[in-house]
Amino acid sequence: MPRAQAMPPVVASFRFYAELNDFIAPERRHCVSAQSCAADATVKHAIEACGVPHTEVELILVNGEAVDFSYRLRDGDRVSVYPVFEAFDVTPLLRLRPRPLRETRFFADAHLGGLARLLRLAGFDTRYENGGDDGGIIRIALAEGRIVLSRDRELLMRRELTHGCYVHALQPDAQLAEVLARLDLLGSLRPFSRCLECNAPLAAIDKAAVSADLPPSVRERQQRFSRCAVCRRVYWEGSHWQHMQERLLRAVASARALRDHGGGAAPAAGPYSGPYSGA
Repeated sequence: MPRAQAMPPVVASFRFYAELNDFIAPERRHCVSAQSCAADATVKHAIEACGVPHTEVELILVNGEAVDFSYRLRDGDRVSVYPVFEAFDVTPLLRLRPRPLRETRFFADAHLGGLARLLRLAGFDTRYENGGDDGGIIRIALAEGRIVLSRDRELLMRRELTHGCYVHALQPDAQLAEVLARLDLLGSLRPFSRCLECNAPLAAIDKAAVSADLPPSVRERQQRFSRCAVCRRVYWEGSHWQHMQERLLRAVASARALRDHGGGAAPAAGPYSGPYSGA
């Protein structure tokens, strides 16, 4: 019997927008470039072959029409790929995630422990497990409706993952500012409302109930306290609280500057209030 001939590859042109260019080769950034793809390749496969995780993509236009990740490329297709939270209204088009998460919850991977603590400081439900495997992270994220934060492209390219965010910055404070700006979270902050150690909500507690466990100087000077219901850690507005407040305010100012594309000085931020640990 004659051997079946392989289908010839298709050639499509790609244009990536905004921060998606950070993932691709320098010579292909901010321009239209041709790419040879297998005859049956989906647009998702082709995008990730360029180095861009699908979790970073919000909108795909092929020849001016919105498509989803399953679209099969054809020879001569013109593909425009836009990032998540791109600053224009795509409501009339096809969003790739039609059902946004009802609440903003995170799962920070093993390399983002510092960011996890800062997100908890800002009041966001943030799970963190050092040493968990990729499959376990994805299962938990899907079951609990969490956005996976990672610097691992391969993790974010896993097909089953629906909500993820690649973190570009290397230092925790810069990472916090990046996440706050990119996900437009500045209006959702609830500082000092979660335990840094176990992520559980904090609840106000009467001073008399914890007085025996307090250092004498704290017992004398402080009046407002809260306690974590899980690890039982007691929090108050001591020197550590002041340091963390200043750290959070700097991140908020940086996030505002990022959100405004670095245009001018960030507006002054008002003080936060709430109980926090002094030790």
